[in-house]
Amino acid sequence: MKLEGIKINSANAPRGPDGQIYLKSGQNVALRLWQKESDEKDEKVHSRAYETVGYVLNGRAELTMDGETVTLEPGDSWIVPAGASHTYKILEPLTALEATSPPAREAHLDT
Repeated sequence: MKLEGIKINSANAPRGPDGQIYLKSGQNVALRLWQKESDEKDEKVHSRAYETVGYVLNGRAELTMDGETVTLEPGDSWIVPAGASHTYKILEPLTALEATSPPAREAHLDT
């Protein structure tokens, strides 16, 4: 495997419509960064076709899934199974990493 092309710098990484930064992705997993997300968005309950595992670097948020709410703080990790109805509420500007499987990508991105 050639090392060229296996890394991406977040400053040059593609951005998604909701502010996510698409980091590297492979065939089975993708990594993305949410940086200084605020509570400006009114997120509705939704589900995704991929599983999400996340880790909070800074800030605080609430994750509500299946009628239960947990607070996510720095050092906390979480999982949202594929197809699970959920929503996030940002309590303090949030920076978090998420891994998704299968990879969550925008259709026009080849990261």
